Amino acid sequence: MTPEELEAARDRIVPDVIAGGLSVLFCGINPGLMSAATGHHFARPGNRFWPVLHRSGFTPRRLKPAEQQELLSYGLGITNVVARASARADELSEDEFREGGRLLALKVARLRPRWLAVAGVTAYRTAFHDRKARIGPQERTIGDTRIWVLPNPSGLNAHWTLETMAEEFARLRAAAQED
Repeated sequence: MTPEELEAARDRIVPDVIAGGLSVLFCGINPGLMSAATGHHFARPGNRFWPVLHRSGFTPRRLKPAEQQELLSYGLGITNVVARASARADELSEDEFREGGRLLALKVARLRPRWLAVAGVTAYRTAFHDRKARIGPQERTIGDTRIWVLPNPSGLNAHWTLETMAEEFARLRAAAQED
């Protein structure tokens, strides 16, 4: 895609991949410009979400972003904290995160997934006013939905390798299977 095409995507909304009663609803921070341009979550080639999802055992093979609807057949879905697309998450304001957290809580209360998995601890802390949150399961729930904070799969998150990220996703998968 050309830089102009990516820039034009800023105003596009990436539709949620959701259904009621999911096992895990994954939640990204916000769509990147490539995701907005294609309409597919985690679409940037350097994003590690799809490889990690497979390596952790959530999917039997590595799905492509264009195959995101297949997640529903595995009891999985995807949404975002903030709907607005941006080149980087640091372009979002605290107010956008807080409003996104409020809307996300309403969505989760309506859909009632067993787990909400937020990919990005800083986004979770801001959206849910929880400055002490760490990667892993949280004490907070939304109704009966438990919350797990995952590392951000962006290629910019160098603190986590593909392997360590897959291990954390696998911990969530094991917890979801126990439910």
